[in-house]
Amino acid sequence: MKPPPPVTSVWRPSHESTHGDDISYGAVAMPDWVVPLSDIRFDDADVEAVAGIYRSGWLSQGPQVAAFESEFAAYLGVRHAIAVASGTAALQLICAGIRLSPGDEVVLPSLTFAATAAAVVHAGATPVFADVRGERRPWLSADAATAAVGPRTRAIVTVSYAGHPGEARELRELAHERGLVLIEDAAHALGASVDSRFAGTIGDAGAFSFFANKNLPLGEGGMVVTDDPELAARARLLRSHGLTSDTWARHQGGETDYDVVEPGFNFRLDEARAALGRRLLRRLAAETGRRAELAAVYTDALRSVAGLFPAIEVEPGVESAWHIFPLLLGPEVDRSAFRERLREAGVQTSVHYRPLHSTRAFASATALPVTEDYARRTLSVPLFPHMTEAQQARVLDAVVAAIRRPGG
Repeated sequence: MKPPPPVTSVWRPSHESTHGDDISYGAVAMPDWVVPLSDIRFDDADVEAVAGIYRSGWLSQGPQVAAFESEFAAYLGVRHAIAVASGTAALQLICAGIRLSPGDEVVLPSLTFAATAAAVVHAGATPVFADVRGERRPWLSADAATAAVGPRTRAIVTVSYAGHPGEARELRELAHERGLVLIEDAAHALGASVDSRFAGTIGDAGAFSFFANKNLPLGEGGMVVTDDPELAARARLLRSHGLTSDTWARHQGGETDYDVVEPGFNFRLDEARAALGRRLLRRLAAETGRRAELAAVYTDALRSVAGLFPAIEVEPGVESAWHIFPLLLGPEVDRSAFRERLREAGVQTSVHYRPLHSTRAFASATALPVTEDYARRTLSVPLFPHMTEAQQARVLDAVVAAIRRPGG
């Protein structure tokens, strides 16, 4: 296994805390995981790029955001990229951009984060949940989506679970045959591709997230990408309250007034995050490659361990972004006990996800047997680009010890 990429002058959170009115500018102490689920490192130049924005005196959407959008579009080979405040905002803008409205239905997987369905609901439409393909392919099944399409269906949302593009190509064909819009929730999948085409650019529009644990971590932020000029123009308009000109344009003197075309949102991205995003984008390919190397080590080491197996199977022609590395436990394994043993070893885990149709907000009587079985048995183990051989060995040792311990 190759050593992690070199990082110079690494910034790490301090262990200062805040008490009363004494405000510390260090970060709050982090939990003492030996191997956290994800981890972020910024070098001095990253920090300086952000500090430079604050020194400049211009913080809101401006030239850094425009440059980030241009570079992001060029990276993916897409015509339009619109930077926004979050991945959720990206999904909401797409829903508004295609004029999703009450009475419409949208087919999507239940095995996803709440934001995927919430964006549909906030547009006034109804989510229709469909099953995933299988236990080694936990993404929306094109066959299940076909069965779920009805006379009120306007769109399909495919989710690039764990960083895998899933069945985006097949779903694109289905959408085009039925006159539907295909939206890609590519929050996990920046850098993933299928047949050399990047995830997020296969459908009519894609939504990316830059949340703090994502592959391009800005804390918050997101991006809408599309080749559709009408959708892009509408997303740009609605991103900032439906205004015909923004604050930066008026600051430069090119515009002196504005109109409000229609009620929009406050979904703007700020300059500091855009400046950091430009830097992180330049090393994304290398970090995606490193994630793939780590995933390969996990896969090789765990393929013969009884009681569990890696949950993602990557087919020829597909490059996963490996946002997370999920395992699937045998039906006989007590997941709670298994996770507790890993916690005792200092290894953080998570579950991606509780199916939305089983939650109070999105409760549905729809039977999704494959989704439900997968969700009962999955858990995700640590994966991040600068993970060391020693850290990964610690995870593997803990996993093997936990699965072999009596009591499941």
